[in-house]
Amino acid sequence: MPTSKPVTILQDLIRCRSVTPLEGGALDYLETLLSGAGFQCQRLKFSEPDTPDVDNLFARWGTGAPHLCFAGHTDVVPPGDEVSWKYPPFAAEIHGGRIYGRGATDMKGSVAAFAAAALDYVAAPGAKPGSISFLITGDEEGPAINGTVKVLQWMKDNGQVPDHCLVGEPSCVEKLGDTIKIGRRGSLSFTITVDGRQGHAAYPHKADNPVPKLARFIDRIANAKLDDGNAHFGPSTLAVTSFDVGNPATNVIPARAVAKFNIRFSTEHTPASLKELVQRQVDIVHQEVGGKWSILANEGADAFITEPGAFVGLVQDAVAEETGLVPVLSTSGGTSDARFVKDYCPVLEFGPTNATIHQTDEHIAMDELKATARIYGRIIARYFAGG
Repeated sequence: MPTSKPVTILQDLIRCRSVTPLEGGALDYLETLLSGAGFQCQRLKFSEPDTPDVDNLFARWGTGAPHLCFAGHTDVVPPGDEVSWKYPPFAAEIHGGRIYGRGATDMKGSVAAFAAAALDYVAAPGAKPGSISFLITGDEEGPAINGTVKVLQWMKDNGQVPDHCLVGEPSCVEKLGDTIKIGRRGSLSFTITVDGRQGHAAYPHKADNPVPKLARFIDRIANAKLDDGNAHFGPSTLAVTSFDVGNPATNVIPARAVAKFNIRFSTEHTPASLKELVQRQVDIVHQEVGGKWSILANEGADAFITEPGAFVGLVQDAVAEETGLVPVLSTSGGTSDARFVKDYCPVLEFGPTNATIHQTDEHIAMDELKATARIYGRIIARYFAGG
């Protein structure tokens, strides 16, 4: 299955220094590329107080159903010390059959591969039903406030909601085709504060030490069984990330102790159910030891799942035809912009291997990039052929 030059597209994108939140010319490049093939392009710039302004791109070819959307990002993390790179991080040099550069796999490679596949599809002769669109943000590696969230709302307000969405995050672990993400765990962070009364360590009876109180709670919550997981998720996990009293002295009982922890949870829980669980545990320890307690919860993302069905099977078949592998349906890893898309339509994540993402000397093999473009081409063809 031929594809239009994904290597050239990727090199051009890498050479755009689009470190979050800078657009760096990457969206300009894609807009020119896609509009030249008949895509109707909209640049969507959003801002909020105390957050960076973000430029985004929505491009759509066709107006009818079914509507398949590719969601991705052209912003990249900083390269770090550029001297430590074997090849310049924004030069897109090719060595040993690999393209080197920041964003090569996360995720300009996927953007280039899908663009190549989509351009070939719309350029091929014959009638073509439905629509293909691109939702490309410049805010995925940043606060994720003025990017995909607001583009999706704009799409809803303007009658552009897709029937299905494919997110191009690098999903594969060892080999291209080994993994499709059909969901993600949720993320919920807590800050627990216990206030006491400062005093001299030699006279503990004159103080109210918050440290043992908070330590008892942390031991209790860290060993609590959250759930057993389910068919698509392993058991939810809790990681304590900080325990601090801000006390440089060894002979002073501190007035306050603060601990932080993060829960990565399955669809067995919601943020509300976990807040209730933590509150119950605090109440138990408060009954035992007293103290003045406060709880602050920060919701990062909800857990979600796209249940296996026709769309999942279509993508699995396309991957298997190209690679010979039947991909595992996974919910592992952190969060992605799929957590926003799932509120509008079924969403999957599939992209190349993730071995070098965010690393010095990030790279992708040209053969892998071309194979990814062919897989995307198969997905597009199957989708508009009805499966």
